[in-house]
Amino acid sequence: MTTTTPSRGRRRAPSRMERAAGKAAALQKPRVILALLLLLALICVMLLDGYLRAEVGGDQRVRTGASSSDVPDDVLDGGPIVTFRGGQATTVSVPDKTIALTFDDGPNPTWTPQVLAILEKYDVPATFFLVGSMVSRYPGIVRDMVEQGHEVGIHTFTHVDLSYQSDARVRREMEQTQLALAGAAGITTTLFRAPYSSETDAIDNYSWPVYKKLGQDGYTSVFVDTDSDDWKRPGASKIVQWATPKKNKGASVLFHDAGGERSQTIKALPVYIEKMRAKGYTFTTISGVMEQGRGTGQQPGTGGPQSTANGPQGTANSLQAAHREATGAILYEGKALVAAVAVAEWAVPALSVGLMVVGVAVMGRFGMMLVLARRHHRLRNRRRFSWGPTVTRPVSVVVPAYNEKECIANTLDSLARSTHPIEIIVVDDGSTDGTADIAESLGMPNVRVIRQTNAGKPAALNNGVRNAAHDIVVMMDGDTVFEPDTVRHLVQPFADPEVGAVAGNAKVGNRTTVIGAWQHIEYVMGFNLDRRMYDLLRCMPTIPGAIGAFRREAVLQVGGMSEDTLAEDTDITIAMHRAGRRVVYQEHARAWTEAPGSLKQLWSQRYRWSYGTMQALWKHRKSLTDKGPSGRFGRVGMPLVVLFQIVTPVFAPLIDVFTAYSMIFIDFKAALLAWLAVLGIQLVCAAYAFRLDREKYRYLLMMPLQQLAYRQMMYLVLIHSCVTALTGGRLRWQKLKRTGEVGTPAGAG
Repeated sequence: MTTTTPSRGRRRAPSRMERAAGKAAALQKPRVILALLLLLALICVMLLDGYLRAEVGGDQRVRTGASSSDVPDDVLDGGPIVTFRGGQATTVSVPDKTIALTFDDGPNPTWTPQVLAILEKYDVPATFFLVGSMVSRYPGIVRDMVEQGHEVGIHTFTHVDLSYQSDARVRREMEQTQLALAGAAGITTTLFRAPYSSETDAIDNYSWPVYKKLGQDGYTSVFVDTDSDDWKRPGASKIVQWATPKKNKGASVLFHDAGGERSQTIKALPVYIEKMRAKGYTFTTISGVMEQGRGTGQQPGTGGPQSTANGPQGTANSLQAAHREATGAILYEGKALVAAVAVAEWAVPALSVGLMVVGVAVMGRFGMMLVLARRHHRLRNRRRFSWGPTVTRPVSVVVPAYNEKECIANTLDSLARSTHPIEIIVVDDGSTDGTADIAESLGMPNVRVIRQTNAGKPAALNNGVRNAAHDIVVMMDGDTVFEPDTVRHLVQPFADPEVGAVAGNAKVGNRTTVIGAWQHIEYVMGFNLDRRMYDLLRCMPTIPGAIGAFRREAVLQVGGMSEDTLAEDTDITIAMHRAGRRVVYQEHARAWTEAPGSLKQLWSQRYRWSYGTMQALWKHRKSLTDKGPSGRFGRVGMPLVVLFQIVTPVFAPLIDVFTAYSMIFIDFKAALLAWLAVLGIQLVCAAYAFRLDREKYRYLLMMPLQQLAYRQMMYLVLIHSCVTALTGGRLRWQKLKRTGEVGTPAGAG
C-alpha cells in the first residue's frame, strides 16, 4: 500500500468557487419558499376558477313549499319592490302601462351583448340582476351596460338559494358581487334580486329573514309581477305572450340574458318591445319606478348606509339612483379581483392543455419503457449474445472519499472479494474523520490511498484517473459496496471497441425504512428501466456515480470529470457521446448504495441531481447540432431527457392537483377511478421492472403511498431546481450523513 500526502501549509482562503457555493447555499431557503409559493399560486388559481363556476362552494338546493306565516300580508300582497326604510317593510308597485324590464343571470358573452344591442336600438332602459362570478369574468360587458344607461343589481355571486346559507355566506355573496361591480364598472348598487325568487307571495319563513337583514344593510329587494318563463324555451311567441301584463297593468317583467341557450329570448325581445309600445306602454328601470313612487311618502333609491361592511357604499351616481360610485378600498379591491379572475380565466385552460400534454407524455414514457426494456432484456440475455472476447485484464477502481469513516471499510472489503483482478485507489478528499487512516489500517495489498486537500468529488476522481495503472477505470462512491462478480460483469462490454463507458445497476441497500423503500422502487423502475430504454436507443444520459466504468483514454480525451456542473456523472456521459463513444448499460453489474435516510438529506441529494442535470444539458446544448454518431445524443437523448426528466415532472403536479380538485368539487368517483387507472399502469411498469431485476414484489405495496407523498416531494425538488436555474447559483459537492449499514447481501453474486 502506498500513500501520497501533499505538503502541509497555512490554511488556505476559500476559493472563488467555494465563496460562490456558500452564497448560493444561503439562497436555497428562499428558493424553496418560492417553489412552494408557485405551487400554492397554482392551487389558488384553480380554486378561484372553481369558485367562479360554482364548482367550489356550489349549492344546488332550492327551497319550495315552505310556510309564509311569518311574512307580513302587505308584503305578500304588495308590489314587486320591497324596501326597509327605518326598519319597516314597504312595497312599491309599478304604475299602470309601465314596464320595468329586468334580466337575470348575466352577463353572458354570447347573449348579453345581443340584448344590449336590441335595447340600444329601441332606446329602452332595463335593469340587469347580475351574478358576481359572471361579472368578474366578463367585466367589459358590465361596463358597456352601465355606460349605456342601464341599471344593475345583485343576483348573488354564485347563484345560490340564500335561504339555505349562513349569515356569513350571505354577507360574502353580497360583498364579493359588490367588489366585482366595483372592479368592472366602478360602481356598487342598492338593488338585489334573490336567485329562484318570483313574486312576493312566494316569500317564505326561511327567506324573509334574509330580505330583512339585507334591507337593514340598505338593499332594495326586487321581485317580479310577470314572468316570461323564457328559460323553458317555449318559443318566441309564447315568451311574448307570457311577458305581457293583464289589463294594462304595470309590471316588473322577468327575462334572462344568461343561464342557458337564449336565442328565443333574443328573437322575442324586439317583438315584445314593439307590441308593448303599440299598446301605449313605457319602459323604465327599477329606480325609475321608485322615483314615481315618491308620492307615497317613500324616499326610494336614495337610502342605505354610505359605508358599511355589508351594504353598498360610495356616493350617488348621476345615471341611476340605485348606483353608487365605488371609491377607496372597495374600488381597488374590486380591480384586484377582476385582475385575478382574468389570470384564472387564462391560466386554467392553459393548465388543462398542459395536463393533456403531460398525460400523453407520461403514458408515452410508460409505453416506451415497457416495450424497449423488454426488447433490451431479451437482446442482452440471449444465449448467443456476447460483447466479444472475455475481458480478463486488470482494471483500476477509483473510490473518492470524503468523511466516509462509517462506510469505507465495507466498501473496500467488498472490493477485496472481487472475482476480477483490480487495483483500488482511494482518493481521500481532505476528510476530517480519519477515513484515509481507516483505509490504510486495513492492510490490503492492492489498495493505494491518495490524500488531497478538499477540492470536491470531480477533482478526486480526476486524481484517481491520473494515478490509475490500467486502461479501464471503474468509479464508485465511498458509501457503496460491490458484489464479488460486479467488476467482472461491468467491464465485459469493453470487449466492443466502440464502447467508451458502461453504467452499472445501482441498488438501494437500506430499503427497510419507508424512505428507503420508496427510493428502492424509484431506482428499479425509474432509473434502471429508463437505462434499458436509453441503452437501446444509444443515448444513455447518465452513468451513476455509484457504479460506472470508463476507458481511461476516453476520460482523458474529454478533459476528465468536469467541475462545471453539480452532476459530473451526467456531464461526462454526454461528453462521451459527443466524443463518438458508445455508452451502454450492464444490468448484471450490481452495486449496493446507501440512500439518504431522511427527507432533508433526500431533498439535498435530489436537488443536486436535478439541478446538475439541467446544468449539464445546458452546457452540452450544442449537441443538438452535432453531426454523425456524435450527434445522436443531441438528436434523440437530449429531447427525451428534457421531456421526461424536466418538462413532464415539472408539470406532472397538474395531474395530482386536477385529480384532487375533481375529487372534491366535481366527480369524486370518476376522478378516483382515473387516478387508480394511472396508478395501475405505474404498478404494471414497476412490477415488470422488478421482474427484470429479480426483486421482491412486496415493496410494491408501498407504491400508492409513494405516489401520495414521495412523488410530491420530488416535484417540489424539481421546481426548486428550475427556480435556481432561472436565478443562478452554484453548490459544491454535498456530503450526506451515512450510517455504514449497507453491506453486500448474503448470497449475492
